[in-house]
Amino acid sequence: MRNYKLPRESIFSRQKDFPAIRDISFTLKKGENLGLVGESGCGKSTLTRAILGLEELQGGEIKLEGDIVKAGKNLDPNIRRKMQVVFQDPFGSFNPRHKVGRLISEPFYLIEDQPKGLELKNEIDDALLNVGLEREDANKYIHEFSGGQRQRIAIARALIIKPSLIVLDEAVSALDVSIRAQVLDLLAELSSKFNLSYLFISHDLSVVRNITDRVLVMKSGRIVESGQTQMVFNDPKHDYTKELIAATPKLPKNFNQSI
Repeated sequence: MRNYKLPRESIFSRQKDFPAIRDISFTLKKGENLGLVGESGCGKSTLTRAILGLEELQGGEIKLEGDIVKAGKNLDPNIRRKMQVVFQDPFGSFNPRHKVGRLISEPFYLIEDQPKGLELKNEIDDALLNVGLEREDANKYIHEFSGGQRQRIAIARALIIKPSLIVLDEAVSALDVSIRAQVLDLLAELSSKFNLSYLFISHDLSVVRNITDRVLVMKSGRIVESGQTQMVFNDPKHDYTKELIAATPKLPKNFNQSI
């Protein structure tokens, strides 16, 4: 549960609470891809921040592999290294003055035994190759890449520390349809290869349908529908889910092309 204080309507009025998230409970299994969908303002961002340990809860708890996720400075580094996030704007999440090799190796600061020298180079090379880029790309700057390639670099940065969970926060919504489909195909391949768990946050059900095993539909801080992705799409129960599906544009069926 997470509430925020609303502005007072007058000097003498009582300050009311706004419940950003409430009565939410779900489990994400190892190797499972879970979608979280809903319109802007439904509470997706607040829930995402809480999962990542960036937002303190006022009730309930979040666990990762049995360990409680505590917000702020109290978050155990061993828990933090198990979680990585890929944001909507890959360019905005990188320092443009640093080369790609340094950018994608940033998560190593979370571990004590950090790789160095040749070992570090090999880790960077492997991360780039895993997302369909070249070893030589480590020596380039982020502005030299297209939007789809930048998102692949963001995925490489999340992958390099071998996390248990990757949170994808609107990770492909800024890409055009064809590139978006290619990145989704890559994410599916990586999930299968490394047995990764994804929490895929999106307002677009067409994206979630192509990458997730299960889906949660969120409205006004609550989960109004959940289930296997294809079942929810084929037989939605809640009126809000039906509205989202009706408004969903369709991705092209043939999206197994490389950038």
